[in-house]
Amino acid sequence: MRGKDDLYGALRAASAGLDAAAVAGFLPALYEALADAPEAARLRGVVQGLLAAVIRAGAGLPPVATAAALRDELRRASPAPLFLPEIGLSPRMPLLTGGQMPDMPAYSDRAFDAWFAAKGVAYGLGPYGEKRTVYTSDQFADSASPERRMIHLGVDVFAPAGTPMYAPLPGRVAHVTYNADPLDYGHTLILEHQVGGLRFWTLYGHLAGTLPGLCRVGQEIAQGALIAHLGDWHENGGWAAHVHFQIMTDMLDQRGGNFFGVGQQSLWDIWQDICLDPDLILRLPAGAFAL
Repeated sequence: MRGKDDLYGALRAASAGLDAAAVAGFLPALYEALADAPEAARLRGVVQGLLAAVIRAGAGLPPVATAAALRDELRRASPAPLFLPEIGLSPRMPLLTGGQMPDMPAYSDRAFDAWFAAKGVAYGLGPYGEKRTVYTSDQFADSASPERRMIHLGVDVFAPAGTPMYAPLPGRVAHVTYNADPLDYGHTLILEHQVGGLRFWTLYGHLAGTLPGLCRVGQEIAQGALIAHLGDWHENGGWAAHVHFQIMTDMLDQRGGNFFGVGQQSLWDIWQDICLDPDLILRLPAGAFAL
C-alpha cells in the first residue's frame, strides 16, 4: 500500500485470496500495519464502508452480500409508477451526455430548459452507468485515489419543475435533507424499504422545497403515495428540473442524508452491487435510452 497513488486498486490487490473470516479483520490490521504512514490517513479520509466493499471484491466475494438476492426480489416485485402519466406510456427521449447530442445544453446550463421544452416530450431520461465529464471538480474526488467519480449511479428523469412524484414501493422515511453544495442534490429524500426480508434504500435528489411538508423522518410511506415534487434551479442544486433516482443496497455507514451519485469507473463492478440498476424499479421500455 505504501507509495501507491490508487489505494482502492492496491487494497483490492492486497485482499486477493482472503477467506470470509480474514476479510472482516483485514482493514483494522492494515491500519495497524501502516501506523502513521500517509496512506493510513488517506484511507481514513474516505468512506469506510466503500473500503469494506473493495476488500470483499478483492477477496472474490460479492461486494455487498445481499445484492444478488435483492436483484431477484425486485424483479419479482410490483412497483408503482414514479410519475403519472407513466414514463413508459408517454412521449419521452434519452438525454445522453457523451457527445451523441451535440446541440443539447448541459443539464446545469439554464439554456437546457428551452431546448428541452422545444422537444415536446413529457419526460427526458439520463442513463445509469453513463460516464459524465461534467463531474471533474474536486468535489468528485477523494484522498484514496486521483480518479474522479464520473459514472452515474442512478437514472435521471426530466420533467417540468413542480411535477409530482410517487413512492414506487412502501417504505419508511430515512432522511429528508437539503444538500446545499453547488451541483449537489438540493432537497433530498431517502426511503428505507424491506423486500423478502432484505433491507435497501431509494434516493430521490433535486426535489422541490415542498419536500419537508410531505415527508418527515420515521414516517411510514404507502406505495403510490405522493412523496415529492421536482425542484426548480434555486432549490435543486442548480440543475434543470429532474429527479436523480437511485437504489442502494448498503448505505456504507452514511448517516447525513446524502450518498454518492457517481462512482469511479475502476470500481464499477463494485458500485453495481452497492447501487443496483434503477430499472429494477422503473421498468422502462426496452430501448428507452437509444437514440
